[in-house]
Amino acid sequence: MTQTVSSLSEAIAQHARDGGDRPALIQGDVILTYAGLDALMNRVVAALQRDGLSVGDRVALLGEPSVEYAAAFVSVVRAGMTPVPLAPSVTDETLKAMLVDANPRLVFSDASQSARLDGFEIVTLDGSAGGRAWLDWLAPEGAAPVVEPIDPATAFNIIYSSGTTGVPKGIIHSHRMREGQMGALSALFSGEVVTLLTTPLYSNTTLVTLLPTLRAGGAVVVMRKFDTKSFLELSQKHAITHTMLVPVQYQRLMAEPAFDDFDLSSFQLKLCTSAPFSVELKSEVLRRWPGGLLEIFGMTEGGGICFLPAHLFPEKLHTVGMPAPGSDIRIINDDGVEQPVGETGEIVSHSAQMMIGYNNRPEATEAGRWTDPEGRAFIRTGDLGRFDAEGFLQIVGRKKDMIISGGFNIYPIDLEIQIDAHPEVLEAAVIGVPDAKWGETPVAYVVRQPGATIEAEALRVWANERLGSLQRVSAITFVDELPRNGLGKVLKTALAEMAAA
Repeated sequence: MTQTVSSLSEAIAQHARDGGDRPALIQGDVILTYAGLDALMNRVVAALQRDGLSVGDRVALLGEPSVEYAAAFVSVVRAGMTPVPLAPSVTDETLKAMLVDANPRLVFSDASQSARLDGFEIVTLDGSAGGRAWLDWLAPEGAAPVVEPIDPATAFNIIYSSGTTGVPKGIIHSHRMREGQMGALSALFSGEVVTLLTTPLYSNTTLVTLLPTLRAGGAVVVMRKFDTKSFLELSQKHAITHTMLVPVQYQRLMAEPAFDDFDLSSFQLKLCTSAPFSVELKSEVLRRWPGGLLEIFGMTEGGGICFLPAHLFPEKLHTVGMPAPGSDIRIINDDGVEQPVGETGEIVSHSAQMMIGYNNRPEATEAGRWTDPEGRAFIRTGDLGRFDAEGFLQIVGRKKDMIISGGFNIYPIDLEIQIDAHPEVLEAAVIGVPDAKWGETPVAYVVRQPGATIEAEALRVWANERLGSLQRVSAITFVDELPRNGLGKVLKTALAEMAAA
């Protein structure tokens, strides 16, 4: 009989007892059952303890997505230690800064990254040179380490921000926060789900689906690297029910010529987060892809979240939905004063799931908070938005991206939506550039649809005819693709550098 469990680690152990032959992690021909995962986690914990690591120590992970990577992550959690997944795509300088900040006792890596880790104790998950090989490092089969109860207030993991500007900050999540998040998402996941992971395992976006699936006893299929054909083949082969994709992945899938040739009828729910998701793209996904579509708006730092079940509210696709139960989301102006419905301002949010803070950055932690008149701390999102009369939240852009032209505020998303509406435009990004007369003026970088012939000036005139007199785009530049980080967020800092050059 299944018992009530209080943690992810206990849940995995319970699944191993109840139905140990069920798949937990799948990649290619590798299938790790719940019994196998539970036993492997104990071997990892025993090896960590054998090597002198103790509760609270940090363990970094740097490498390509794999079954071993996912198993190592949850094993470190079981040990009461803190996993610190790091992005392989960052520069050597940024990687060094994150490692110095996190100060891990051990790093799990692979052949793609081990050479960058001089001076650290390394275990290579793929058995490659550069450290101790995973299979040799593990404690013997049958290991049964002593695992002490974990204080819910201690660190579950440290996730480094995407770093679209500056050195990424280490966001510390507590066990209480993570368990609360998994509980909030529990209605979406069950032991029957099959979740396909398409984004890197260092990302909170990925963990938002990986962890609830394992807690519920479902199966997780790991993609080493996303591409549209492999995604569709895996979805059909494994009868995928759930997946999390960022908007650029949806865009690429909708553009895949073979998309309609695959059987995707098993899908129950597709999720999306991390970047703006256009109305046109949401509409196309709803039209062509079976199953529900849920957009999630929130921050890695925690606070309140919004849910938009797009399949239930097709008339609200320009929004990110309504605050989830337990989420308190408000709009404030530059003076920190709460704004009424319909007014635009910075989005701040509060819930029971809030980060402990930024690692080694108390000033940044404090600067990222807003306190309401009752003394409750809210997370400053840096996003600008407004609520409509029905309580749906519309995002109008990032606060730092707002353009001030001639003393008036211009929100890039308003211009991007209009340019995106042209049938020959695939996507657009608008930034403000210095202007002697106006202070700043909007310029657009645009990716055209394949085969499009429209010229930049004609598109600029077309867009400006439909924009307000204070929103006019001063120039359009066509590019082959927009610069993005590993999760598909457009790097407007890179566009600003292009404009300056």
